[in-house]
Amino acid sequence: MTPLTVAIIGRPNVGKSTLFNRLAGRRLAIVHDRPGVTRDRRFADGRLGDMPLRIVDTAGLEEAPADALETRMRLQTERALAEADVALMLIDARVGVTPMDAHFAQVLRESPTPVILVANKCEGGAGEAGLYESFGLGLGDPVPLSAEHGEGLAMLYEALLPHEAALKERRAAEGLDVDAAARVGDGDALPEDLEARAAAGADDDVEEEPEDPGKPLNLAIVGRPNTGKSTLVNRLLGEDRLLTGPEAGVTRDAITVDWEHAGRRIRLVDTAGMRRKGRVTESLEKLSVADTLNAIRLAEVVVLMMDADMVMDRQDLTIARMVVEEGRALVLAVNKWDAAADRSATLQRLRDRLQTSLAQVRGIPYVTISGLTGRNLDRLMDTVLETHAIWNRRISTGRLNRWLLAATEEHPPPMGKHGRRIRLRYMTQAKARPPTFAAFCSRPEDLPDSYVRYLVNGMRDAFGFEGVPVRLYLRKSENPYARH
Repeated sequence: MTPLTVAIIGRPNVGKSTLFNRLAGRRLAIVHDRPGVTRDRRFADGRLGDMPLRIVDTAGLEEAPADALETRMRLQTERALAEADVALMLIDARVGVTPMDAHFAQVLRESPTPVILVANKCEGGAGEAGLYESFGLGLGDPVPLSAEHGEGLAMLYEALLPHEAALKERRAAEGLDVDAAARVGDGDALPEDLEARAAAGADDDVEEEPEDPGKPLNLAIVGRPNTGKSTLVNRLLGEDRLLTGPEAGVTRDAITVDWEHAGRRIRLVDTAGMRRKGRVTESLEKLSVADTLNAIRLAEVVVLMMDADMVMDRQDLTIARMVVEEGRALVLAVNKWDAAADRSATLQRLRDRLQTSLAQVRGIPYVTISGLTGRNLDRLMDTVLETHAIWNRRISTGRLNRWLLAATEEHPPPMGKHGRRIRLRYMTQAKARPPTFAAFCSRPEDLPDSYVRYLVNGMRDAFGFEGVPVRLYLRKSENPYARH
């Protein structure tokens, strides 16, 4: 069934994000006591009983000068209101109706979008006075609710039922299919029996890991504050979907936007800027950083945005190492290239830092771009798709072991502690995403790290694993005579 699009609006700190998380069934939006935490529109699929919902969390409604950040936040909220099937206007029943509530209620009465008034924080009878006071806003009977404790959701369901029925009628009149396609999850577990996997492996040369064709590519945009992450996403989308501005740290939580590029579905995730750990002291910024780290863990490809005049500084390297350690595919985007002071020096510094500080992932791709003008964005996306394909690559067991035999003959493993040469018997690819291999040898504890690096670099050259993390685990081969 086509979900009902519900925009949650109201002044700052009335519990919009708490209700958003409640309806979504999980913590997606950052919740904090400080007013104005939410700045961008955030979408999520949710459910209230048997009613599917498309929920939109919005910034708090505030009056501000035309060039202020709060005004740009309000424009995002007004756009969400225009696109919604129904709006929930929240007030804080414990505080009562404020002049700002009354002002924006007047604005909503003139909007063509139907509005349901919700008196939040009504638990324990503390908001009873504010609940009765809200009748005077002229938005109909208020729904008493406690988003934090989940009270009053049945009444909210009843209030939404007429709007769901109206949506069905509109869809039927337009002749649209109201059945939504089910989503398929990602099963990417490491096989328990690696030897059985090796025996069952096909003898094809190279293949890409099969994917659900309807599943979008998860692409996270990360970086230090004010490197142009939201500007890049807006330019890719072709609209001012995300809040931008000269202020550092405009984005506070990870915002997901569905998009399509060259026929490929992509889920773009814009994240909050990550400062050096020692400078992050406020609890709100810690929540923003945690949201960004979670976005990296859930991503398949991560684009690290860097300022052309401060390329690959200490924090950039820290973020890049986080991405590599999580096993994500990494693409570097050198932004603001149109305003770079010394382009040749910037590229030389980038290459030197990659060679000295990220040598464990050889060949990380980088693209010089301008999010503001759109320079090289097609090339950036082509690089993202190419890197994602390498990250999904699988090598057949037959070809892998032919390569292993040649590699060990060219450079045999060293002697072990007891004077016996270590023998590498065979190798198999346990999984892709990232490419993960298991090598079975006689004494894995004696094989030095330098030889493991030799094997990993050899696989990069032989099978084209440049620029993505490659994991190699050593397993001890079972002695068939040990039990007799």
